[in-house]
Amino acid sequence: MDTTQLLKGVLDLAVLAVLKDEDGYGYDILRRLRSAGLDDVGDASVYGTLRRLFQAGCLTTYVVPSEEGPHRKYYGLNATGRDQLQRSAKVWHTFASTMDTLLDDRGTVA
Repeated sequence: MDTTQLLKGVLDLAVLAVLKDEDGYGYDILRRLRSAGLDDVGDASVYGTLRRLFQAGCLTTYVVPSEEGPHRKYYGLNATGRDQLQRSAKVWHTFASTMDTLLDDRGTVA
């Protein structure tokens, strides 16, 4: 199965989840996603997702000066983003549970 297609459908949720407890800048968010096991996530996909979530009103941004290079734009969840995370997580859990049941009923999941 091509995990990149699955990733496209859940990248918004993954980014919101990564930002749940701690704000982050683009590369930091990408690193956290990859360290969580989403190795196939691309740079452009994450930056595009951050822009889209910001435009949708789910994220706030602020700039932090850096002594070692350009300033970093940090992203954080706001109330709208937390609500979206909660709604999307509920949808995900329902979907994943349904898939687990389908697979288990057919003896394909141990």
